[in-house]
Amino acid sequence: MNKKQRSVDKKLVLDYQSGNTDALQLLVKRWHKTLCKKAYWLVKDPDVAKDIAQDSWQIIISKLNQLQKPESFGSWASRIVYTKSLDWMKTKSNRLKKLENYNYKQDRTEVKETKNDNLKTALLNAVKKLPKKQQTVISLFYAQEYTLVEISDILKISVGTAKSRLFHAREKIKQILKHNNYEN
Repeated sequence: MNKKQRSVDKKLVLDYQSGNTDALQLLVKRWHKTLCKKAYWLVKDPDVAKDIAQDSWQIIISKLNQLQKPESFGSWASRIVYTKSLDWMKTKSNRLKKLENYNYKQDRTEVKETKNDNLKTALLNAVKKLPKKQQTVISLFYAQEYTLVEISDILKISVGTAKSRLFHAREKIKQILKHNNYEN
């Protein structure tokens, strides 16, 4: 997030906190799609991602008047979406464990590789092999272009932990790509 975007968010949050309800509509317009994408990145289901974003907006709106650092709206809202997504994944995981106890098998679709696989596909597959925590940091850093400080704020971890996860994720990706002969 650049300074200009943060200052726009700050102004909109302050306007909303001062009673301007139109500012909320502009915040939703600016952020809803991004929040849906963040949820989708974690849960991999577009309908669930939309539901999570909608639920997150209810929390965001109810607590927006209490936000003390309006310029941090993006990372604050992303943290709410991240937490709601993790809650959904935990609930799903618990349901799956119960089904497995009853010997039900979960249908899994496999990614079909085509002859035209390129480095990008190999890289995406390598990222999918990482632990969830490292996938999250990689996505926030490269895809969402957050700084390590913002990532630490979103995930409620220290900057050092964020750096460490990013470093280890990069190293694992290098090893996976090297193993698959994608490294130069």
